[in-house]
Amino acid sequence: MSDNNQERDVFDAIADPTRRRLIQLLAQTEELPLHELTAQFQMGRTAVSKHLTILKEAGLVLDRKVGRETLFRLNATPLREVQDWVAFYSKFWSMNMLRLNQLIEEDEL
Repeated sequence: MSDNNQERDVFDAIADPTRRRLIQLLAQTEELPLHELTAQFQMGRTAVSKHLTILKEAGLVLDRKVGRETLFRLNATPLREVQDWVAFYSKFWSMNMLRLNQLIEEDEL
């Protein structure tokens, strides 16, 4: 987990397909209320709210009250940790594929 005082690991938060879908929905708009997010799933408000809480604990979702409604928005900054991790392994596989191609070419000679 990174040093920005997150309560939950970002990788844990994005491990669930429902939470990844919530992130995708929030990435497509500025803010969405809970009832609009819930309409995208075959589950109740309480279940969606629990998923949003996990995303909030990881710093991926921010919320604000507007009257009686809570609006949710994406904070993609913590996803940089995931991007950095994937980039490391992308480089790892690229280097290994390059070595494999070199071995194949040497073997063909």
